[in-house]
Amino acid sequence: MKEYQKQGTIGKAALRAGMSRNTAAKYLKSGRLPSEEVKERTWRTRPDPFAEDWAEMAARLTAAPELAAKTLFLDLCRRHPGRYEPGQLRTLQRRIKQWRAAEGPEKEVFFAQEHRAGEAIQTDFTNANGLGVTLGGEAFPHLLCHSVLPHSNWGWVSVCLSESMSALRRGVQACLFELGHVPVWHQTDNSTAATHDLRSGKRGFNEEYEGLMRHFGMKPRTIEVGKKHQNGDVESSNRWLKDRLEQHLLLRGNRDFPDRQTYEQWVREVQRQANSQHRVHFLDELKAMRGLSATRLAEYSEHKVRVTSWSTIRVKLKTYSVPSRLIRETVNVRLFEDRLEVLYGGKVQLVTERLRGSAQRRIDYRHMIWSLVKKPGAFARYRYRDELFPSLAFRQTYDALAQAHVPHVADREYLRVLHLAASTLETEVAQVLAELHVEGVVPDFERVRPRLPSSRPAVPEVEPLEVNLREYDALLAETA
Repeated sequence: MKEYQKQGTIGKAALRAGMSRNTAAKYLKSGRLPSEEVKERTWRTRPDPFAEDWAEMAARLTAAPELAAKTLFLDLCRRHPGRYEPGQLRTLQRRIKQWRAAEGPEKEVFFAQEHRAGEAIQTDFTNANGLGVTLGGEAFPHLLCHSVLPHSNWGWVSVCLSESMSALRRGVQACLFELGHVPVWHQTDNSTAATHDLRSGKRGFNEEYEGLMRHFGMKPRTIEVGKKHQNGDVESSNRWLKDRLEQHLLLRGNRDFPDRQTYEQWVREVQRQANSQHRVHFLDELKAMRGLSATRLAEYSEHKVRVTSWSTIRVKLKTYSVPSRLIRETVNVRLFEDRLEVLYGGKVQLVTERLRGSAQRRIDYRHMIWSLVKKPGAFARYRYRDELFPSLAFRQTYDALAQAHVPHVADREYLRVLHLAASTLETEVAQVLAELHVEGVVPDFERVRPRLPSSRPAVPEVEPLEVNLREYDALLAETA
C-alpha cells in the first residue's frame, strides 16, 4: 500500500512488494491487511472421534475436574478395545482443555501486589547443582541463599550447603551488611530453619530465628503453607539468578574454582553487577529503610554437650566421635553451617565437617583405635563398625583376613593394621594394602609393617668443625 502511494500504479507496487498484480489489487480493494483477511474456522474438517463417549466423559470431568486426559483415554481404550488409537490422545487433550476453559470450574485468581519501598525483604534457598561448579576439580553440590527487595529487585547471595538455621543466619546478615539498611519485615517460607510444627498444627517461629530478627530489629513473617507464590518475587528471581550465573560461567570459560571463598566472591560480584541496573528504585528503598546499627552475629550456634563413654557427642541429632581423652567431660561445640568445632578449656580440640542430609554419624577411627586394639573382641559387634573401614583398601584387607583366619584372629590382625594407619600415615598404609591385594598376599600386620617407609629421620652427615684461634687474634688486633 505504501509502494502504491509512491508509484501510483498497481503493477510496480506489486513487483516491489513481491506479490502478483491480482493479489495486490485484491488487498487494495479491500483496504485490509492479509492477517485481517483470515476468518476463524467454526466447522470441523473431520468427524469427532469422541462424539459417542463425550457425554460420559463430560459428566466424569464435572464430578472430578482434576481427572487427566490421559487417564480418561486409557480408561476408554480398556473399556472399548479397538475403538481408539494412541494418536488420538492429543485430540482428547485439546478437547478437554477447551471444556475446562468453557465449562470447567473456576480457577484461583492471583492478585498483583504493589510492593512498597523498604517494607520487606524476601529470602529463599535455591539449588545450584545445575551450574556444574567444581572446587579444585571436584563436584561442589551447594545451595544459594538468595535475598531480594521486592520493590527494586535488588538482591544478595550467599553460598551455602544446606537449609539450616546457620545458613539462614549467615545469608540474612550478609545481605543486611551489604545493604547497610534494615527493612520492616523479613519474609521466608515455612522451612524448618525458621519455623517448626507446634502441637496445634500451626507453624511457629524457632527461638533462634526470632532471636535473629530481634537482633536486627525486623519483624518475621512467613508465607502460607503450600502457597509458594506468596514468595513470588524471590522465587522468580531465583531462576534469573541462576540464568545470570550460567551466562557468566560461559563467559568465564571455566567452571572450576580453587575454593569456596573464591567462588562466593565471584557470585557476589556477578550480583553486584545486576544490582547496578536497579539503582533508581533502590534509592527509593534506602530512603524508606532505617540504617543498620546492629553488630555482626557470630556465624555459629553454641551447644554444651557431654562426651559419652563411647567417645562420641550428639549435636542436632547427629553423632560425632571426639578424642577419647574428653570422655565424660562437658565440651562446648560451635556449630557452623559447614563444620563444627569442639572446644574444651577454651581451646579447640577438634574441627570436623558438619553432617548434612540423611547422614547420621561421623566416626573417626583414630579416636578409639587405641582402646579397641586392646579389646579386639569388641570389634565384631561394634555399633559403628562400618565407620572403621576408612577406604576400599581397608575393607578388602578385612575381607582377605576373614578368609585366611578364624574371626577373632582376623579382627585382631585388622585392628593392628588400623592402629598402624593411625600411628603413621593412612595413605601409605593404604598403598601397601593395595599392593598386597594385587599380589594375592594375606595382609597380616607383620607383612604390612616392613613395607612402610622408615619413620626415623635420616641423620645428616656433618663435617667436624675446625676452630682457628688465629682468626680471633686478628679480629682483636683490629679493634685494639
